Parts: sequence; structure tokens; C-alpha cells
Amino acid sequence: MAAAFGTFLRMNLKIAKIICGTALLCQVFNFNLASAADDTNASAITSAIPPTNAPAARRGFRGGPMTADEQAEVAKLDLLPAWTPGAGDGDFFIARPFTKAPELTPNPNVPKGRVESFLMNAADSKFYPDTGLRGATPTRKVTVYIPSQYVHGTAAPFIVTADANGANGNQLPTILDNMIADHRLPVMIAVMIANGGGDGGGSERGLEYDTVSGKNCEFIEAEVLPRVEKDYGVTLTKDPDGRAASGGSSGGAAVFTMAWFHPELYHRVLIYSGTFVNQHPDADYPHGAWEYHAHLIPENPAKPIRIWMEVGEHDNGATNTAAAFHNWLIANERMAAVLKDKGYHYQFIYAKGAGHVDGGAVRQTLPSALEYVWQGYPVK
Repeated sequence: MAAAFGTFLRMNLKIAKIICGTALLCQVFNFNLASAADDTNASAITSAIPPTNAPAARRGFRGGPMTADEQAEVAKLDLLPAWTPGAGDGDFFIARPFTKAPELTPNPNVPKGRVESFLMNAADSKFYPDTGLRGATPTRKVTVYIPSQYVHGTAAPFIVTADANGANGNQLPTILDNMIADHRLPVMIAVMIANGGGDGGGSERGLEYDTVSGKNCEFIEAEVLPRVEKDYGVTLTKDPDGRAASGGSSGGAAVFTMAWFHPELYHRVLIYSGTFVNQHPDADYPHGAWEYHAHLIPENPAKPIRIWMEVGEHDNGATNTAAAFHNWLIANERMAAVLKDKGYHYQFIYAKGAGHVDGGAVRQTLPSALEYVWQGYPVK
């Protein structure tokens, strides 16, 4: 009897370890099992998983639930007008069921750009060498899309993406093939850059993306873009009006940070579920990227940045009090408010029923978001 009970106990302990290990893995990769089918993790922009209409899961409270005033603040989002492709500046909503945009489907009748890739060694970097931080990887992959219409020797506009968003399944190259052929976007190159590994506080990705500084932008300028030009014989424009950056989650905050600290390099930004919360505080920015909407944007002259941004109704921390500085919904809503107050050209999308970097919302809006961000740039 005792032996049988011991066997039973050992089996259950093994099962518990498997469950706990799975939960830890999901936490490290910012992936929620309850919302796995909904594709709401931070790499959703690169996903090819079909959208689903199941509601996304929320994370638990940090610092307590929202106050009554915060609930009233969020409730105003339900009064926004519906978004339609081609909408201009301002605040809008979309809602489930989300519809995949036709530009995401390969069209056999349009010219196809070429897609290349290379690896960068952390040991060779002057900006992000082997740090030993959680999740740090010895190499990072950079994927490059070059449209067939590119003319050798000309300076091309381009977009860089954080987390190599758009590379998986050639999602971004497919969109660009279709929209360049339709003369809805300029003949542009895409540089999709993987992060340095890990996620959250204490990780390499957290250092690169959540730090409020110009360092990540400077790394891309000094070490990534010259390699692209050298390896593939292209010329990337130095005109900030011809440079865009796109990302989701911490990658979304990172690309805004690029343009904020270096507006002489980037004027166009596209963000899904931006992590404008307190992920990486320091002496200069005690509440991390929360400082953008709390102080930096309202207290500084407007910069020449055009912004498209989205947040989900059930985004990370959506039920948390803002006092904890970890509510993505409130953070992005307040970002939109201060951008409006300062007279920026921006478009803010509140996605009802959506989670964090929600795959369905991305697939519905990404082509139109690109079109909005590139407004005003010559299209041939």
C-alpha cells in the first residue's frame, strides 16, 4: 500500500513539474495559454495563425483594480467613432469579428521583392555585446526585403521593425509587394531586426526595448543599416521623412523611443499595444516609458513624428489601477490624448475585444496603418 502511494505521489509530482514548467515558459515568452488560439502574444504581427473571435485573457491586478475615475476614463473609449480604411487623424474603434485585410494574401500578378537574411554576433557589437542578461542570445537574425522596383544606386525609403515583426511567413514582404504595385506605398525596403533575447525586466530584450534612451536607435544606425547596404548593394535614405519604424508591445515603445530621441533619423512610427508603462525605470525616467505620456510629450515642444497606434480592450494590465504604472490600455489612451493636445499627426485605434498585440486586429489594420504612416511621402 505504501509503495503504491509512493508511486502515485511521484507521478503527480512529475505532472506538477510539467505544468509549472509550461507556465514558466509561457511567462518568459509573454504568451498566455488561455489566449493562445487568439494569437495575442508579443510576436503576433509575424503570425500566420488564422484569427479567432474568442475574447483574449487579461493579466491579473498589479497595485489593485482601477479606480472609479479610471473606469470612467476608459469608458469614454466606447464613444469613439468607428474606424474605416483611409481615416485621417484622431481616435477610432474597431471591434470583433476582425477581418483579414486582402493585402496579406499573396497576389500572383504583382512583382515579388526578394527576401534575404543575415546573422549578427553579439560579441561583435559595441552597443549590445554579450551582456549575460536573461535570455540573451549570441546571435540575432536580420531579415531584409528589397522590392523588385528598387533602382540600384537610388536612396530608398525604408521601414525597420522590432522583434523582426513581419518576417515570419513573409507577412510584411507580401503586404509591401501588393501595396507598392498598387502605388499605395513608396518603393521601400524593410529591415526586420530580431531582439537580443528574453523578455521583461532583467532581460536583453528589456534592456534594448524598454530603456528610455536613444541607444537602440544608435545601434541600428551604426551596426545594422550599414550591413544591409554593404551586403545587398542598396542605398538607404538619410531623409528622416523616408524612414519608418514599427513594433508591438515593448517593441512598440522602442520604435517610438527611436523617433523621440532621434527625430533627425525617423519621422514615422507604427505601434501595436505599446509598452508605455514602467518596465525599465532609471534615475532619469523613474517610471520608465510611462514618462512619455505623463511628462515628456506634454512638457516638450512637438516633434516631427507621425504616429499610428493601437491598443486592445483586454490588453495587458487592462484592469489595473494606473497608480501601478502597468496598465497598457490606460497608457496608450493617455498617449493618444497628449499627442492630440500637442498637435501631432496621429491615429489611435481602440480594438474592442482584443488582447495584447492581438493577431486579428493586426491582420485587419496593418496595411491601412502603413498607408496612414506614409501619408505625405511621394509614391511613384
